[in-house]
Amino acid sequence: MSEILYHSPLAHAAYHDLLRSLRDEAIGDLRGTPTRVTRNGRIYWYDSFRVGSEVRKRYIGEDSPELAARMAQARDARAPAEQRRKDRARLVRLLRAEGFLGLDPTTGSLMAALAAAGVFRLGGTVVGTHAFRLYEGELNLRLGFDQTAQTDDLDIASFERLSLVLEDMASPPVQQVLGDFDFAPTPSLEPGKAWRWRQTAGNALVEFLTPAFGEEGLRDLPALAVQAQALRHLNYLIADPIPAAIPYRSGVLVQVPRPERFAIHKLIVAERRRADDRLKSEKDRQQAAFLITALAQDRPDDLADALADARARGPRWRERIEASLARMPAVAKTLAAL
Repeated sequence: MSEILYHSPLAHAAYHDLLRSLRDEAIGDLRGTPTRVTRNGRIYWYDSFRVGSEVRKRYIGEDSPELAARMAQARDARAPAEQRRKDRARLVRLLRAEGFLGLDPTTGSLMAALAAAGVFRLGGTVVGTHAFRLYEGELNLRLGFDQTAQTDDLDIASFERLSLVLEDMASPPVQQVLGDFDFAPTPSLEPGKAWRWRQTAGNALVEFLTPAFGEEGLRDLPALAVQAQALRHLNYLIADPIPAAIPYRSGVLVQVPRPERFAIHKLIVAERRRADDRLKSEKDRQQAAFLITALAQDRPDDLADALADARARGPRWRERIEASLARMPAVAKTLAAL
């Protein structure tokens, strides 16, 4: 199991300053009046503004004390936008100097474009290896080369039901953003539908995923105007995601799964695809082992709750977790000691 190394307290503080600034910027960029809308017993906030004779709504987020406080804070006088951008760029430079991971220009630009279009504001959650890399800031972990080999795949997951209820859409459309970066849809088994987009001049791949509540297959994500592959166990992974800052240019705000859920989910998927893709299965177990070791030291209660939640979801969940742990005795011992 890899030794856990950490960034300096200065780097940890700089990351959270960058994240806080990006979140404040997202809330403060209002064109009209914050409006509460209740749907299915849940409260959502929208930025309501008029375009000609039409009133439009731009989704801000689900109601919470933290969101209310951020909107109140956004009404106060702040530094000019250019100064805020320069301050964030300075934090990014500090993080890079401290050894934080970066993104290649193509991936960084694509992430920034997807964020600007509203993909993550509208519920899109980065999963897979890109999410694992972003736990560097959340947990202040110093990741090794063997853990951070750049992947050409970008996986984005979202709840189909959330996409239906928001009544807001990415702008410009996600398909247009991908087209601007020379991505073309990869044909699927369902004619006229695509959930994978491959870059025409390279190996980069963008995949859209959604939880399966029943049969796996393709589902529509209306807020993103794309199709997504429905997968079991994904509802557990992307429930209650957290914001994350990508240290690229002046920072990019995205969201990722909670690290404890990511770790336990990796135990499940490692066993599920062990027969089909042993290399990916081994990578899943390595990422799970690293995060579980770190979380057992830093957030043991969160890790214990995530494990109990997964085990309570049924015998198949428990079987897959235990099958993975049978191959990971040190990790099994760590979890048993929680």
